[in-house]
Amino acid sequence: MEAAYIAAYATARSSLAALADQADGEDSFRYERAVLSLDVIHKGVFPATYPIVGTRRDLMLWLEGAIEQMIVLDGDGLALELLLGDAPNL
Repeated sequence: MEAAYIAAYATARSSLAALADQADGEDSFRYERAVLSLDVIHKGVFPATYPIVGTRRDLMLWLEGAIEQMIVLDGDGLALELLLGDAPNL
């Protein structure tokens, strides 16, 4: 993985983790599962998350931008699009 892809991946993981922290109960669990799904796409090789704050809308925008960047950088487009498509429903 190249540096730009790793940075986008870390942003996506961090956004999902922050969304999980903000959510309650079942919603929190769904965001955590989304982080795990993202890691499965990458076969368990993942960057560290970092603290990121914002409203749910802000975090969703960060997530969308990061996943779109990963697709541009030759990530698994179908799997990433499916994850992104599910994100508003979490």
